[in-house]
Amino acid sequence: MAVSIEDVEILKPKTDKREYRRIVLKNSLQVLLISDPDTDKCAASLNVGVGSFCDPVGLEGLAHFLEHMLFYASEKYPLEDSYLKYITEHGGSTNAFTASEMTNYFFDANTDCFEEALDRFAQFFIKPLMSADATMREIKAVDSENKMYLLSDERRMSQLQKHLSLESHPYHKFGGGNCDTLDVRPKAKGVDTRQELLKFYEDKYSANLMHLVVYSKESLDKIQSLVEDKFQEIQNSDRSRFQFSSQPCTSEHLQILVRAVPIKQGHKLRIVWPITPSIVHYKEEPCRYLDHLINHEGEGSLSYVLKKLGWATELYAGEDDRASEFSFFYVVIDLTDAGQDHMQEIIGLLFKYIQLLQQSGVCKWIFDELSAICETGFHYEDKISPIDYVVRISSNMQIYPPKDWLVGSSLPSDFNPDTIQKILNELSPESVRIFWESNKFEGLTDKVEPWYGTAYSIEKVSPSRIQAWTSSAPNENLHLPVPNVFIPTDFSIKNPQEKIKLPVLLRKSSYSKLWYKPDTVFSTPKAYVKIDFDCPYVSNSPETEALANLLAMLLMDDLNEYAYYAQVAGLHYDISHTESGFQVTLVGYNHKLRILLETIVNKIAKFEVRPDRFSVIKEMAIKAYQNFKFQQPYEQANDYYSLIIEDQTWPWMEQLEVLHCLDEEDLAKFAPIMLSRAFLQCYIAGNIEHEEAVSMIEHIEDVFFKGSNPICQPLFPSQILRNRVVKLGKGMNYCYSKEGLNPSDENSALIHYIQVHRDDFILNVKLQLVALIGEQAAFHQLRSVEQLGYITYLGQRNDFGIHGLLFIIQSTVKDPGHIDSRVEAFLRMFESKLSEMKNDEFKGNVNALINMKLEKHKSLSEESQFYWTEIISGTPKFDRREAEVEALKKLTQQELIDFFDENIKVGATRKKTLSVRVYGNQHLAEYNSQKSEAVQPNTVQVDDIFSFRRSRPLYASFR
Repeated sequence: MAVSIEDVEILKPKTDKREYRRIVLKNSLQVLLISDPDTDKCAASLNVGVGSFCDPVGLEGLAHFLEHMLFYASEKYPLEDSYLKYITEHGGSTNAFTASEMTNYFFDANTDCFEEALDRFAQFFIKPLMSADATMREIKAVDSENKMYLLSDERRMSQLQKHLSLESHPYHKFGGGNCDTLDVRPKAKGVDTRQELLKFYEDKYSANLMHLVVYSKESLDKIQSLVEDKFQEIQNSDRSRFQFSSQPCTSEHLQILVRAVPIKQGHKLRIVWPITPSIVHYKEEPCRYLDHLINHEGEGSLSYVLKKLGWATELYAGEDDRASEFSFFYVVIDLTDAGQDHMQEIIGLLFKYIQLLQQSGVCKWIFDELSAICETGFHYEDKISPIDYVVRISSNMQIYPPKDWLVGSSLPSDFNPDTIQKILNELSPESVRIFWESNKFEGLTDKVEPWYGTAYSIEKVSPSRIQAWTSSAPNENLHLPVPNVFIPTDFSIKNPQEKIKLPVLLRKSSYSKLWYKPDTVFSTPKAYVKIDFDCPYVSNSPETEALANLLAMLLMDDLNEYAYYAQVAGLHYDISHTESGFQVTLVGYNHKLRILLETIVNKIAKFEVRPDRFSVIKEMAIKAYQNFKFQQPYEQANDYYSLIIEDQTWPWMEQLEVLHCLDEEDLAKFAPIMLSRAFLQCYIAGNIEHEEAVSMIEHIEDVFFKGSNPICQPLFPSQILRNRVVKLGKGMNYCYSKEGLNPSDENSALIHYIQVHRDDFILNVKLQLVALIGEQAAFHQLRSVEQLGYITYLGQRNDFGIHGLLFIIQSTVKDPGHIDSRVEAFLRMFESKLSEMKNDEFKGNVNALINMKLEKHKSLSEESQFYWTEIISGTPKFDRREAEVEALKKLTQQELIDFFDENIKVGATRKKTLSVRVYGNQHLAEYNSQKSEAVQPNTVQVDDIFSFRRSRPLYASFR
C-alpha cells in the first residue's frame, strides 16, 4: 500500500480540469498521479536525483552512459530493445537526459497499452540487464554522440567555463563521456567499466531519490493501484542526495577576461557572475525581475542602446548553469564587427545599466506588472503534450515543495526588495567572469581546453579597470521601461454563432482568401492570425531571395522597440521570409492583437530602409549564410536534398555571393517592386468573431490594394507560382556525393530517400504504416546492433504533397557509401519481417496509427498549424485525419506487403531512390575512390544539381 501522507493542495491553473494526487510508496518513491479523461496519450517520467556531478573520478560520463544502458533490456523483458519496440508500435516515443544533479527518463504511448508500457518502464529501475556485449556497443553510441557536439560552440564554451573553475568541484567535470573516458583510460588502469557501471547503479539509484509522474485517462484510484503494483519493487537503499558545500569559483576564477576562438563566424560576449541560486528565493524570483529588465528591448534599454550604436545584434540575460548550491547569472551579447572593436565600452554600458538599477531601487510597479504577466501566463497556459508535461513536473519535484510542483518558480508573488537587491549586488566587478569569443583571436591564444580543444587565453581584469570602462562608456539615455500597454485585461470568451468544426473559406477576392475557424474546443482568450504574402518577384533569382530575406529581417528589427512589449505580455509576432514572399504571424491573447496587427501592416506598407540598420542586418545575414558550412553533416545533406527535389530553389552559396554586393539602394528599389503584385492567403482562428476576422482582412486590403496609388496590384493568372517537386525515374537510383563543408568535422552523413506517391489518403496510410513498423527495427539494427551512428532515423517525408520514405544516418565509423549498402541490407531484412508478421501484430500497428491520428490537438496554436499546412500546401483537406483513419480500417496486410514490394523493396521496378552522401574528413579516401568506381546498372551519379533538375519532369502542383 502507498504510505498515507497529509493531503497537500497542489496549485494549478484555474483553467486546468485535470485531477492530481500525491502519494509516497512504501519504498519512499514520491509520485504525482494525474488523471485526464480527455487525453489521447498516457505518459510517465521518472526523475532520479543522480546526475553527472556523481561521476567517479576517471570515469567521466558514467551517469550519462548508465542512462543509455537502461533502455536495452531487463530481467523481466530480456529481449534487447524490446522496450523501444513496444513503445514505438503503440504510437509512443521515449527518451532520457542526464543533467548535473538529475537524470530523467520518460515515455508516452497510446492509452490502450499503458499498463504494459508502464511495467516495461518500471523494470529500468528494478532489474535492468546490462550485458557485456551491449555495454561495449553503447560506449560507441556515447562516443558518437560526443563527436556530434565537438564542433558546437555552445558545448565548447560551456565546457570552457567549467574548465576555468575549481578542479575539485563537480562543476569542473566533463559530464558527456566518450570512448576515452569510458573505455581507453579505464582499461589502461585495469578498471572494468561494466563492473563500475553496475556498482554505480547499485550505489546511487535508490527509490528515495526518485520522483515519478504518471499521466493517464484512468481515475486516480486506478492509476494509484497501477503505480503501487509496478513500482513498489524499486529498491530503497535510503541514500542521501549527493551534496557539495563549496562554490565552483574561487578568487582565482573571478575577475577574469577570457579570449576564446569559436568554430562559427561571429563575435560574442558572455558576462557571468556566480550568484545565490534563485531556488532559495523562488517565490520572490529576484533573477526573473533582473533578467526582465536587463533583457528588455524597448527604448532606453541596454539592448536598444547597443543596437542603436550598431554594436550588438542580440542580448540575452538570465540565470543559467543552476544547481542546488550555486548558480550563475549570464548576460550574453552577440556583437557586430563594429561591436568587436568596442568591447570595453559595451562592458561599461552593461555596468552603467546595473548602476542605474542600483540607483533606481527595486520598483514595486515593475514587480507587480511582471507578477501579473506571469500569473496570466500560468492560468492561461496552452495545454502541452503529456510527455513534455510529466518531464517538467518530475524535474520540479526534486526542487520544489509539493504544492508548487506544477508552478515551480514561474509565479513570483512575494515582493521582497532586499532579496532582489542582494542578487543585484552580486552582479559586481569583483566577481565577474568575461568570456569574449571571436575568430579574430585565432593564433593569438596560448591555452587549449582539453575536452573540446577550444583555444583560449586568460588575463585578470581588476574592478578598477572595469570602473574605468564604465566611466568612459558613451553617455546614452539608459532608463527603465515604461508601463506595458499590451498587458491584456479582457479575458472574456466569445461564443461563436455557429459551431464550426473545420476551417471555412469566409471571404474571397482578387486580392486575398480568408480561411476562418472560431475556437470551439479550447475556450481560451487567444487567437492565431497568419497572413501569407505571395509575391512572385521574390523567387526570380538568388538576388531577389536575398533581398526579401533582408526585408523581413529589417521589418522585425524596426518593429522591435515597440512590439517587444507585446511579446512580454504574451502576444507573439513574427515576419519571416518564404520562398514566394513573406509571412506575418500573430499568436497570443486576442484582446490587443488588432492593435499590433495594424502596426505591423503599417510598417510593411511604409517600409523605408535605414542605412545604419541595413549594414548591421546585412552583416547578420552574411554571417548566418557563412555559418551554414558548420551545420551538422546530416543538415548539409538535407540542404542538398531540397535543392535536388524542389524546383525554384536557390543554393545558399549563391545568395551569400550576391549578398556581399547588395546595398541599401538595392533594397529600397526592390521593396516596392516586390509588393507591386501580391496575393494574400489568410487564416484567422481562435477567440475572434467572424465579423472581426473579415474586418481585419478588409483593413489590410485597404492599406495595400486600395486608394489612388495602391501599393499592390492583384496577381495575373500567369504569376501564380507554385511549389513543384522533381519526379524521379522508376527503377532508378540517383546518387549525389559531396565533401563536408567543414574540413574539421569527422562526421559523415547519408540521406536515403525513396520517392513513392502524390498525396492520396490510401497510399499515405500505407507509407505511414511502413514507417511506423520500420522505425524501431531500423533503430535497433542500424544503431544498436551495427552502431553506425548516434543519429539514426527512419520516417516519412512530405514535400509539397509528394510523399516518400527517408533514412537519415550520421556516422564517424563508416562512410556514406557503406551506410547506403547497410540501408539496402536492412530493407531486405525488413521485407521478411513484413511477410512473416502475424496478423495480430499487423492489427496492433494499424490500431496504433489510428490512435495517433485521432489524437486531439492540445492547443489553438497546434490546431492552427495543422490547418495552415493544409492551406499553404494547396491541399485543404481539413478532414485528412478522419479520412485516413477510414482508409486504415479497410487496409489488409497483403495490401501493405504489395505496396512495399511495388515501391520500397530492393530491386522493385517502380522504386525511385535518391541517396545524398556527405563525406567527413575521416572518409575522404572513400569519397575519392567512389568517384572512380564503375556506375551500377540503373544508377545515375548526379554531378550537377541544376542540370539534373532541369532534365527531370515535375509533379503537378496542388496549388
